[in-house]
Amino acid sequence: MEGYYFMLPDESKQPFHYLTFPNNFFILSVAIGSQIMTKDDKIIISHSPSGEIIADFLARYTKPFEILYKDPIPEITIYFKPAAINHFIEKAHVLFQQKNAIDFNPFPDFFEQMKKILKLNDQNLQIELLEQYWLSKFNQKDQQLIEGILLDMESELKIAEIASKYNISRQHLNTLFTKTVGKPCSEYRKINRFRNAIEKKKHAKNLTQLTYDNLFYDQSHMIKDFKGLTKVSPHSFFKKIDIDKKNIWLYI
Repeated sequence: MEGYYFMLPDESKQPFHYLTFPNNFFILSVAIGSQIMTKDDKIIISHSPSGEIIADFLARYTKPFEILYKDPIPEITIYFKPAAINHFIEKAHVLFQQKNAIDFNPFPDFFEQMKKILKLNDQNLQIELLEQYWLSKFNQKDQQLIEGILLDMESELKIAEIASKYNISRQHLNTLFTKTVGKPCSEYRKINRFRNAIEKKKHAKNLTQLTYDNLFYDQSHMIKDFKGLTKVSPHSFFKKIDIDKKNIWLYI
């Protein structure tokens, strides 16, 4: 796991409305007493009197996703590192094909245990039980090949060079990568460059330095990628968001 966070009703502000931007994680959210509606690139969460538990995931998105909490909802959100969900879920590639879905229920005891955790008032105990639960579902897979490819995707190697390194065709590399990580090589690399640029922005003197420190070909390349992933230019993006926060959200 990359990390997780708990959202508690008394910590929610109304309305709680923000944009979240593309990343390469598999994101799983579990909430109690809620109902979820999806519309285009928007997720709307509101209170449900039934008190039932519901889970949804977001595996792939290439433009901003709008999240609207109409009501305060107890929720756990978990970020899985690229390809890591394969250690927990059999045939995770089926999930990747959906990109996102609600009513996600991967294990027979999933709803029961998540509901138990969400109803606790002790956050330390919540964290302990959450980690114990996911450790109980962990199934070590041999992912040495894809882990090596992931490292190369985040380097200066061209995709054709990576395929050659592993003695496979570029087409096979892309098929393997999409099946295991959930998106094509080129899309992963674009999002990785974008995320790296956000992390390094505070240390960069200007956008020109940021361009070349993050493997963009030139500044026009960075501007094109940022506009594709955020709908605004890098200058506008960095002016609106707080890069010191772990979650890069734009509140609406």
